[in-house]
Amino acid sequence: MNTQDSQQTQDIILIDKPAGLSSFGVVARVRRRLSMEAGKKVKVGHTGTLDPFATGLLILLANKATKLSNQFLKLDKWYEATICLGKTSTTGDPEGEITEQNTEKVPTLEEVKAVVSQFVGQITQTVPAFSAVKINGQRAYQLARRGEDVVMPTRQIEIYSLEILSYNYPELVIRTHVSSGTYIRTLGEDIGKVLGVGAYLTALRRTQVGDYQIKNAVKLSDFIGENNK
Repeated sequence: MNTQDSQQTQDIILIDKPAGLSSFGVVARVRRRLSMEAGKKVKVGHTGTLDPFATGLLILLANKATKLSNQFLKLDKWYEATICLGKTSTTGDPEGEITEQNTEKVPTLEEVKAVVSQFVGQITQTVPAFSAVKINGQRAYQLARRGEDVVMPTRQIEIYSLEILSYNYPELVIRTHVSSGTYIRTLGEDIGKVLGVGAYLTALRRTQVGDYQIKNAVKLSDFIGENNK
Protein backbone atom coordinates (compact mmCIF):
# COMPACT_ATOMS: atom_id res chain seq x y z
CA MET A 1 0.00 0.00 0.00
CA ASN A 2 1.48 3.33 -1.01
CA THR A 3 1.41 6.45 1.13
CA GLN A 4 -1.62 7.89 -0.68
CA ASP A 5 -3.65 4.69 -0.22
CA SER A 6 -2.64 4.52 3.43
CA GLN A 7 -3.77 8.10 4.04
CA GLN A 8 -7.05 7.44 2.24
CA THR A 9 -7.69 4.41 4.46
CA GLN A 10 -7.08 6.56 7.54
CA ASP A 11 -9.57 9.09 6.18
CA ILE A 12 -12.35 6.47 6.17
CA ILE A 13 -13.70 6.75 9.71
CA LEU A 14 -16.11 4.20 11.17
CA ILE A 15 -18.22 5.67 13.98
CA ASP A 16 -20.74 3.87 16.19
CA LYS A 17 -23.37 6.60 16.30
CA PRO A 18 -25.26 7.07 19.58
CA ALA A 19 -29.02 7.61 19.75
CA GLY A 20 -30.35 11.15 20.02
CA LEU A 21 -27.84 12.78 17.69
CA SER A 22 -28.22 13.55 14.00
CA SER A 23 -25.69 12.33 11.45
CA PHE A 24 -24.80 15.96 10.77
CA GLY A 25 -24.14 16.39 14.48
CA VAL A 26 -21.70 13.49 14.39
CA VAL A 27 -19.95 14.99 11.36
CA ALA A 28 -19.61 18.36 13.12
CA ARG A 29 -18.04 16.80 16.22
CA VAL A 30 -15.61 14.66 14.24
CA ARG A 31 -14.67 17.62 12.02
CA ARG A 32 -13.99 19.75 15.09
CA ARG A 33 -11.73 17.09 16.58
CA LEU A 34 -9.78 16.45 13.36
CA SER A 35 -9.42 20.18 12.69
CA MET A 36 -8.02 20.73 16.19
CA GLU A 37 -5.46 17.98 15.63
CA ALA A 38 -4.49 19.23 12.17
CA GLY A 39 -4.41 22.89 13.14
CA LYS A 40 -6.59 23.73 10.17
CA LYS A 41 -10.12 23.08 8.96
CA VAL A 42 -10.54 19.48 7.81
CA LYS A 43 -13.23 18.51 5.32
CA VAL A 44 -15.52 15.75 6.64
CA GLY A 45 -18.71 14.23 5.23
CA HIS A 46 -20.93 11.21 5.83
CA THR A 47 -21.87 8.48 3.37
CA GLY A 48 -25.53 8.00 4.24
CA THR A 49 -27.48 9.34 7.20
CA LEU A 50 -28.89 7.56 10.21
CA ASP A 51 -32.02 8.99 11.85
CA PRO A 52 -31.42 10.68 15.23
CA PHE A 53 -33.11 7.81 17.15
CA ALA A 54 -30.98 5.20 15.34
CA THR A 55 -27.58 3.89 16.38
CA GLY A 56 -24.79 2.03 14.69
CA LEU A 57 -22.38 2.25 11.81
CA LEU A 58 -21.88 5.68 10.29
CA ILE A 59 -19.07 5.91 7.75
CA LEU A 60 -17.40 9.31 7.58
CA LEU A 61 -14.90 10.46 4.98
CA ALA A 62 -12.22 13.08 5.60
CA ASN A 63 -9.92 15.11 3.37
CA LYS A 64 -9.59 13.73 -0.20
CA ALA A 65 -11.58 10.61 0.72
CA THR A 66 -14.75 12.75 0.61
CA LYS A 67 -14.63 12.28 -3.17
CA LEU A 68 -15.49 8.60 -2.63
CA SER A 69 -18.91 9.29 -1.10
CA ASN A 70 -20.91 8.05 -4.11
CA GLN A 71 -19.20 4.66 -3.91
CA PHE A 72 -20.35 4.19 -0.32
CA LEU A 73 -23.92 5.37 -0.97
CA LYS A 74 -24.51 2.44 -3.32
CA LEU A 75 -23.43 -0.27 -0.84
CA ASP A 76 -25.82 -2.79 0.73
CA LYS A 77 -26.71 -2.30 4.39
CA TRP A 78 -27.56 -4.53 7.35
CA TYR A 79 -29.86 -3.48 10.19
CA GLU A 80 -31.48 -4.74 13.38
CA ALA A 81 -34.80 -3.09 14.15
CA THR A 82 -37.39 -3.21 16.91
CA ILE A 83 -40.96 -2.73 15.70
CA CYS A 84 -43.91 -1.89 17.94
CA LEU A 85 -47.14 -3.39 16.60
CA GLY A 86 -50.57 -1.97 17.40
CA LYS A 87 -49.50 1.67 17.20
CA THR A 88 -48.42 4.12 14.52
CA SER A 89 -46.22 7.20 14.49
CA THR A 90 -46.45 10.24 12.24
CA THR A 91 -42.72 9.86 11.54
CA GLY A 92 -42.50 6.06 11.69
CA ASP A 93 -40.25 6.28 14.75
CA PRO A 94 -40.35 7.38 18.44
CA GLU A 95 -40.03 11.06 17.55
CA GLY A 96 -43.49 11.31 16.00
CA GLU A 97 -47.00 11.52 17.41
CA ILE A 98 -47.99 8.02 18.55
CA THR A 99 -51.52 6.73 17.96
CA GLU A 100 -53.14 3.51 19.18
CA GLN A 101 -54.42 1.33 16.36
CA ASN A 102 -56.02 -2.12 16.35
CA THR A 103 -55.21 -3.19 19.91
CA GLU A 104 -57.74 -6.02 19.97
CA LYS A 105 -55.98 -8.03 17.29
CA VAL A 106 -52.81 -9.82 18.36
CA PRO A 107 -51.08 -11.47 15.38
CA THR A 108 -49.71 -14.94 15.99
CA LEU A 109 -46.08 -15.77 15.30
CA GLU A 110 -47.14 -17.74 12.24
CA GLU A 111 -49.09 -14.75 10.91
CA VAL A 112 -46.08 -12.49 11.47
CA LYS A 113 -43.76 -14.96 9.74
CA ALA A 114 -46.09 -15.17 6.75
CA VAL A 115 -46.29 -11.39 6.39
CA VAL A 116 -42.57 -10.81 6.91
CA SER A 117 -41.74 -13.34 4.19
CA GLN A 118 -43.76 -11.26 1.69
CA PHE A 119 -41.21 -8.47 1.88
CA VAL A 120 -38.18 -10.50 0.80
CA GLY A 121 -37.08 -9.74 -2.76
CA GLN A 122 -37.62 -6.73 -4.98
CA ILE A 123 -40.40 -4.49 -3.70
CA THR A 124 -41.68 -0.96 -4.20
CA GLN A 125 -41.37 1.43 -1.26
CA THR A 126 -42.90 4.85 -0.80
CA VAL A 127 -40.33 7.30 0.52
CA PRO A 128 -41.46 8.53 3.98
CA ALA A 129 -42.66 12.12 4.29
CA PHE A 130 -40.18 12.69 7.12
CA SER A 131 -37.05 12.12 5.05
CA ALA A 132 -34.28 14.19 3.49
CA VAL A 133 -35.47 13.57 -0.06
CA LYS A 134 -35.95 16.83 -1.94
CA ILE A 135 -39.41 17.70 -3.27
CA ASN A 136 -39.46 20.76 -5.54
CA GLY A 137 -36.15 21.87 -4.09
CA GLN A 138 -37.12 21.46 -0.44
CA ARG A 139 -36.46 18.64 2.02
CA ALA A 140 -39.52 16.44 2.46
CA TYR A 141 -39.34 16.67 6.26
CA GLN A 142 -39.50 20.47 6.06
CA LEU A 143 -42.72 20.27 4.07
CA ALA A 144 -44.13 17.61 6.41
CA ARG A 145 -43.41 19.73 9.49
CA ARG A 146 -45.38 22.57 7.90
CA GLY A 147 -48.29 20.20 7.39
CA GLU A 148 -48.16 20.35 3.62
CA ASP A 149 -49.60 17.41 1.71
CA VAL A 150 -47.03 16.06 -0.71
CA VAL A 151 -47.17 13.03 -2.99
CA MET A 152 -44.04 11.13 -2.05
CA PRO A 153 -42.09 9.27 -4.73
CA THR A 154 -41.77 5.50 -4.82
CA ARG A 155 -38.62 3.52 -5.50
CA GLN A 156 -37.66 -0.05 -6.29
CA ILE A 157 -35.49 -1.57 -3.58
CA GLU A 158 -34.43 -5.10 -2.71
CA ILE A 159 -34.58 -6.91 0.61
CA TYR A 160 -32.10 -9.78 0.39
CA SER A 161 -32.94 -11.31 3.76
CA LEU A 162 -35.37 -10.61 6.58
CA GLU A 163 -35.10 -12.61 9.79
CA ILE A 164 -37.26 -12.52 12.91
CA LEU A 165 -35.00 -12.42 15.97
CA SER A 166 -37.82 -12.36 18.51
CA TYR A 167 -41.53 -11.72 18.79
CA ASN A 168 -43.39 -10.92 21.98
CA TYR A 169 -46.40 -8.78 21.10
CA PRO A 170 -46.30 -5.85 20.65
CA GLU A 171 -42.52 -6.06 20.12
CA LEU A 172 -41.11 -7.58 16.95
CA VAL A 173 -37.33 -7.61 16.46
CA ILE A 174 -35.93 -8.22 12.98
CA ARG A 175 -32.57 -8.38 11.24
CA THR A 176 -32.39 -7.47 7.56
CA HIS A 177 -29.96 -7.10 4.66
CA VAL A 178 -31.15 -4.53 2.14
CA SER A 179 -30.11 -2.61 -0.95
CA SER A 180 -29.11 1.01 -0.87
CA GLY A 181 -32.05 3.41 -0.58
CA THR A 182 -34.20 1.16 1.60
CA TYR A 183 -36.10 2.83 4.44
CA ILE A 184 -36.38 0.52 7.44
CA ARG A 185 -38.99 2.83 9.00
CA THR A 186 -41.17 2.24 5.94
CA LEU A 187 -40.53 -1.50 6.10
CA GLY A 188 -41.74 -1.60 9.71
CA GLU A 189 -44.82 0.47 8.90
CA ASP A 190 -45.65 -1.71 5.89
CA ILE A 191 -45.39 -4.90 7.95
CA GLY A 192 -47.86 -3.40 10.43
CA LYS A 193 -50.24 -2.38 7.63
CA VAL A 194 -50.34 -5.88 6.13
CA LEU A 195 -50.89 -7.38 9.59
CA GLY A 196 -53.77 -4.94 10.04
CA VAL A 197 -52.52 -3.53 13.33
CA GLY A 198 -50.21 -0.67 12.38
CA ALA A 199 -46.57 -0.37 13.46
CA TYR A 200 -43.62 1.94 13.95
CA LEU A 201 -39.94 1.54 14.79
CA THR A 202 -38.84 2.02 18.39
CA ALA A 203 -35.17 1.18 17.79
CA LEU A 204 -32.86 0.82 14.79
CA ARG A 205 -29.21 -0.18 14.60
CA ARG A 206 -27.09 -0.35 11.46
CA THR A 207 -24.56 -3.14 11.80
CA GLN A 208 -22.86 -3.25 8.41
CA VAL A 209 -22.38 -1.24 5.21
CA GLY A 210 -20.80 -3.21 2.37
CA ASP A 211 -17.76 -4.91 3.91
CA TYR A 212 -17.55 -2.41 6.78
CA GLN A 213 -18.82 -3.82 10.09
CA ILE A 214 -19.91 -2.24 13.35
CA LYS A 215 -17.38 -4.32 15.30
CA ASN A 216 -14.63 -2.21 13.73
CA ALA A 217 -16.28 1.12 14.54
CA VAL A 218 -15.29 3.51 17.32
CA LYS A 219 -17.80 4.99 19.73
CA LEU A 220 -18.23 8.70 19.06
CA SER A 221 -17.40 9.59 22.67
CA ASP A 222 -14.11 7.66 22.40
CA PHE A 223 -13.19 9.26 19.08
CA ILE A 224 -13.73 12.86 20.11
CA GLY A 225 -12.83 12.44 23.78
CA GLU A 226 -15.33 12.88 26.59
CA ASN A 227 -14.22 16.46 27.21
CA ASN A 228 -14.80 17.47 23.60
CA LYS A 229 -18.51 16.54 23.33
